Amino acid sequence: MPGPFIDAGKKLLWKTAPWLTRKLVRPCKQEFSIGIYTGTSPLSLAPVNHTPNPVLTKFNVRDVPAGFVADPFVCRSEGIWYMFFELLNQLTWRGEIGYATSADGYDWEYHNVVLAEPFHLSYPYVFERDGEFYMIPETGGTRSVRLYRAVNFPQDWIHVETLLNGGRFVDSSIFQFESKWWLFTEAGPNPASPLLRLYHADEPRGPWKEHPSSPILDNDPDITRPAGRVVIFGGRPIRFAQKISPTYGTEVRALQILELSETTYREELAVPGKLLGPGTETWNRDAMHHVDPHKLEDGTWLACVDGARNNT
Repeated sequence: MPGPFIDAGKKLLWKTAPWLTRKLVRPCKQEFSIGIYTGTSPLSLAPVNHTPNPVLTKFNVRDVPAGFVADPFVCRSEGIWYMFFELLNQLTWRGEIGYATSADGYDWEYHNVVLAEPFHLSYPYVFERDGEFYMIPETGGTRSVRLYRAVNFPQDWIHVETLLNGGRFVDSSIFQFESKWWLFTEAGPNPASPLLRLYHADEPRGPWKEHPSSPILDNDPDITRPAGRVVIFGGRPIRFAQKISPTYGTEVRALQILELSETTYREELAVPGKLLGPGTETWNRDAMHHVDPHKLEDGTWLACVDGARNNT
């Protein structure tokens, strides 16, 4: 049984010589990092002048060797910002969920991994309901959409419900609008053939019912796969989508939902072209594929984003 011995050896090497572990593991093809953008709306975002990006990289992660950090989602509790994100554990080559905190939303401190499973985790969509925090991380390897609840926020999370079963569900995005709960999920047969499905329920735990217009998009590589939190702006839901062709996750686009009921659905681009894309700095020079915007007390918006450079 060489597997357990090899895993134990990797863990021992990481604990005794983390610098050597980082030298020995192969780099990820896309190395994502996390940044902070601000703007006057979720449709007008730009880097922050007083905060150098990225605010979190793989080097901030201390408890496991991380290949990258990506898919940030944030929430606030008792005046503190909490960010949850995917980190790729290079001991197992599986995604796990780590977290960081900030007093002002700009300067972040990494803490530790809060959720790890025997399968890959990413896209930790965290939200609050009735004073409790929930998370829907991507668990595509289980062919299900799983709901977790914080039993000791922010450290301890338990699986409380399986919302959908029996498909390839990735980047599931939940939101509340006009007393109903809605869920987008990319459910194509494979990553190259994206398919956006829409479900609705009275409560986050379900039961969930598929919308009659679902799938609402079939094989459009520019606007099908979700790319972050759905927000309400100007009285309408705004959903974000990542461009996955010709390279995975190169841009983020925004779509405003014009009609949303149990029987109807209609949307259009909220802004022409891309909302976010490759930048001029090293950390995001090749891709940006995620955004989580939040409205501040002064009416401006703060968003956590991610970006990548390609290691060739």
